[in-house]
Amino acid sequence: MHREVSRHGLRVLITNRTLATRTGTEVYVRDLAIGLAERGHSPIVYTPLPGEVAQEIRSRTVPVTDDLLSIAEPPDVIHGHHGLETLAALLAFPDAPAVTVCHSWIGWADAPLDFPRVLRYVAVDHTCRDRLRFEHGIPDERIQVILNSVDLTRFRPRAPLPARPKRALVFSNAAGPGRSHLPAIRRACAAAGIEVEVVGASAGRSLARPEEALEEFDLVFAKARAALEAMAVGAAVILCDMTGAGPMVTTANLDRLRQLNFGMRALQQPVTAEFLAQEIARYDAADAAAVSRAVRANAGTDLMIEELCSLYGAVVAEHAGGGAGDRLAEQRAATAYLQELAPRLLQRDILASAFQGLVRKPLLGRLTRVAAASSGRPWLAQLLRLEGLD
Repeated sequence: MHREVSRHGLRVLITNRTLATRTGTEVYVRDLAIGLAERGHSPIVYTPLPGEVAQEIRSRTVPVTDDLLSIAEPPDVIHGHHGLETLAALLAFPDAPAVTVCHSWIGWADAPLDFPRVLRYVAVDHTCRDRLRFEHGIPDERIQVILNSVDLTRFRPRAPLPARPKRALVFSNAAGPGRSHLPAIRRACAAAGIEVEVVGASAGRSLARPEEALEEFDLVFAKARAALEAMAVGAAVILCDMTGAGPMVTTANLDRLRQLNFGMRALQQPVTAEFLAQEIARYDAADAAAVSRAVRANAGTDLMIEELCSLYGAVVAEHAGGGAGDRLAEQRAATAYLQELAPRLLQRDILASAFQGLVRKPLLGRLTRVAAASSGRPWLAQLLRLEGLD
């Protein structure tokens, strides 16, 4: 039986595998949940691993739970991140349709969940759209690109940039001691007389209010959401992370790079001091200010939430007009997903045992080769060889 949507707005159940740190999806969930509540909707957030970000969401009177069975009122729509958590929500609420969001080109958790009540697949950029279309066969009419956004009330404009950059920030959860891209950044900045600081989880400096730190830096090395936040504040941004480097973001390339979420497809250059020095030389305070104005005009969270609310309404209406769901098809879809998940969990257990020192290296090497050969996934053996565990 399909329910009528409350006149007080939609009940939206948002899932995420963790809300314990400050990764991109966690901050996305925080901004979305708070934004929906401010617009008169009723968001509920489910995560099996709550933490600091969950507390921040709950402090804004948005319910957060690690137990789907504790939710007494069924949602009108499920906004799913990550397959396993989305599947759990769909099974807990058999009358609710779902929208799922792909945030990453890599990683099994961001692969789309093939389930009858998932009526739309959202990609945060055109890279993720291609993953949905060409690797998972999602029809184009069921995909919608809703670009990433930034909370403009938090990330306010800084004072005008100096004519030459004096301070640079490496703003990334992947930046920390021993990371291969940091020496290149430091050498390039030293040659230009620029001081460098590093923030992020790997550096042991995860910031609850990064908007305050960003105001102090003229140049920021970042990717994806972190890069967008830095642009909103008004810093000059060079795309860079441990996976690769990209260009200085300018008014000439902003639109193209935003379609890529300033992410993996934009990081196609090796991280070398020579390449980064070339990009630092492109620093232009006036152009960086123009980039910031464009971001603030077109990439605010308000616009993203408007698009999502429109999509929720369309999905609820489509589901209401579709009649009863096919429970057998749903059971088979759940079985297929869990069967695919099982070997991945086994591989994670092997890795966890290795990193905790619970498995001797020679034995681990044999287990790795067996797992990789049986699953057709040689990446596991390659990863452990890189870690010196084979």
